[in-house]
Amino acid sequence: MFTLLGRCPELYTSVLGTLKNTSVLCPLFSAFGPDPVAQRLRLGDAKVLVTTAALYRRKVGERRASVPELKHVLIVGPGAEELPGTASFDHLMSEARDTFTVPATAPEDMALLHFTSGTTGTPKGAVHVHEAVVAHYATAAYALDLHPDDVYWCTADPGWVTGMSYGIIAPLVHGVTVVVDEGDYNARRWYRILAEQHVTVWYTAPTALRMLMRATPRQGPYDLPRSYDLSALRFIASVGEPLNPEAIVWGRDVLGLPVHDNWWQTETGSIMIANFAACEIRPGSMGRPLPGVEATVLKRDAQGRVRLTDGKVAEVEGPGVEGELALRPGWPSMFRGYLHDDERYEAAFADGWYLTGEVVRRDADGWYWFVGRADDVIKSAGHLIGPFEVESALLEHPAVAEVGVIGRPDPVAGNVVKAFVSLAHGAEPTPELKRELLSFGRRRLGPAVAPKEISFDQNLPKTRSGKVMRRLLRARELGLPTGDVSTLEGTA
Repeated sequence: MFTLLGRCPELYTSVLGTLKNTSVLCPLFSAFGPDPVAQRLRLGDAKVLVTTAALYRRKVGERRASVPELKHVLIVGPGAEELPGTASFDHLMSEARDTFTVPATAPEDMALLHFTSGTTGTPKGAVHVHEAVVAHYATAAYALDLHPDDVYWCTADPGWVTGMSYGIIAPLVHGVTVVVDEGDYNARRWYRILAEQHVTVWYTAPTALRMLMRATPRQGPYDLPRSYDLSALRFIASVGEPLNPEAIVWGRDVLGLPVHDNWWQTETGSIMIANFAACEIRPGSMGRPLPGVEATVLKRDAQGRVRLTDGKVAEVEGPGVEGELALRPGWPSMFRGYLHDDERYEAAFADGWYLTGEVVRRDADGWYWFVGRADDVIKSAGHLIGPFEVESALLEHPAVAEVGVIGRPDPVAGNVVKAFVSLAHGAEPTPELKRELLSFGRRRLGPAVAPKEISFDQNLPKTRSGKVMRRLLRARELGLPTGDVSTLEGTA
């Protein structure tokens, strides 16, 4: 296992060298704390680690003994001579031969290991094979509309599956020019990068778009983006969490282009459902399955699990009915297992379908609409309520910057919808504003779906990519264990 920790320029060399050597590549997020890094190194059977001296000192050095299978640590840049048990990446590269015979690989040979966090506290290592590159290539063409002459910027960190699949592999196999930026988000700098690098295709996250929305309100004069020449930009796509309809409209009004949402998971390895460039965008929709992807919506029982009768699943009948999104296995980038965890892998399938754990509905034209994670959906007074729908509605209020919605247990209704609201700059957390937001929610959603309670919270628990972690809100509210918090802001 060959593990990468960091966002250094040598990343591309390490990725290509690892895959050409037929070794298994495992990227790690550089903002992880020392414990999550050591845990993933152990779970992934890591033999080689490529990182920087600073990251090694902060994240690995003191826990090196707890990862006995880690045989080699290669330090990029200066500092290896001061760190016992490490070697200089640059020195070894300078001594390497100029020629190398790439061994043959079979489509099913293991190539990538991506860790995805779970609520149990134990990350899952999703195994992907060399054949996945076929899906990376095809889906980048269909869902991202990549052309050979494009200048492409994917803002995802390469430590995550999006940054690897669509930040490195897909654009390289398409031969497009790739923009790489190591810095953190800054609205003015991001607009400058888009303009100066003449970016044509931009793949980013809803959180980043919402931060740009706060810096450039749709009702404002748009001075910030209009001070930069964004005329090269022709396609914007988003992934990582559901895209609120307001963000799509903002993109159209402020940037001159709507944002195309798409959906996939670490386990799927590539985009499965998307709003295509040539088709209409239905704001709030995930889109439609890509060519070759067979998707359906399965009925669920009263406990929210996929309904099984004699081992058989049942598909929902008619449009607009909520159920669990399921995919027919067989696409090239589908994960082949969870490393050392066969039981978890087997539980992800039923009657020939991969169970995504996402609750959706499908309209009469075949567009899919996200409702929520199966473990996030709120059961209240006989209604199944998706937190995303409630969050999207509240985000349309000008005083709201961010929202997280959970179900709070209630002896009568089973659960009541509770929203945790982070306010926009200048808004005050007054009782009057709370009443206004409750009324706003009822007008937008109806009394059965609207939140019954609102709490103001300017420090919502979020991942380092900015996504509000509902399960931590739920754990804090109910006094439950928090599970794996290695992706949480401020835990490095």
